Amino acid sequence: MTIKYKITQKLTAEEFIDILERSTLGERRPIDDMKCIQGMLDYADVLVVALDGEKIIGVARAVTDFHYACYLSDLAVDVGYQKQGIGQKLIDVVCDELEKGCKIILLSAPDAVSYYPKVGFTQHPSAWVLK
Repeated sequence: MTIKYKITQKLTAEEFIDILERSTLGERRPIDDMKCIQGMLDYADVLVVALDGEKIIGVARAVTDFHYACYLSDLAVDVGYQKQGIGQKLIDVVCDELEKGCKIILLSAPDAVSYYPKVGFTQHPSAWVLK
């Protein structure tokens, strides 16, 4: 299996929803709100897909200033492809788009809390969310 990674701005809302659902991240994203999903895609600064042939098997979506902070808002890998380094490579491709020293920040899905330390992230004790 040869996985290819591509920086894109051409992901449709339907394609994005499909990979979110196949990764289980769809459980925590507004997949029934097409306007919101489209906005998430339209205003992403970095969007990377992992492809097995023509099939999208992973996606990383980030909002960033490219110099100081990058919020990795979505990291999703099809459950059938997990534990093969695809998530790490998606993160690496996002990092390649950033200036040296730019911090990547994310909020982990509950089931992924143990994953992020394995790929180099440290936990920050004072993150806050305003809804």
